[in-house]
Amino acid sequence: MANTKSAIKRVRQNPKRRLRNRFYTGRARATVRDARTAMASGTPEDARTATLAAISALDKAAEKGILHRNNASRRKSRLMRRLAQIEKSA
Repeated sequence: MANTKSAIKRVRQNPKRRLRNRFYTGRARATVRDARTAMASGTPEDARTATLAAISALDKAAEKGILHRNNASRRKSRLMRRLAQIEKSA
């Protein structure tokens, strides 16, 4: 068990923060998945709207410190590159 006041407070804080972090990581992961499926099957317009939603979710997760900003940037870059290929071919 925790011995110090700060450790006791950390024990209280960690579950709340874990749930909050899971919300943002889950939302980012789900929107990226939706964007990829839209790119695979849908029209370029659907792919664009899904990609913009995914980028927004990634930015929010990075803003809150849940994802590293370079990690979010890399994921956004890959999504946009795939979207550009789809729009170019359409």
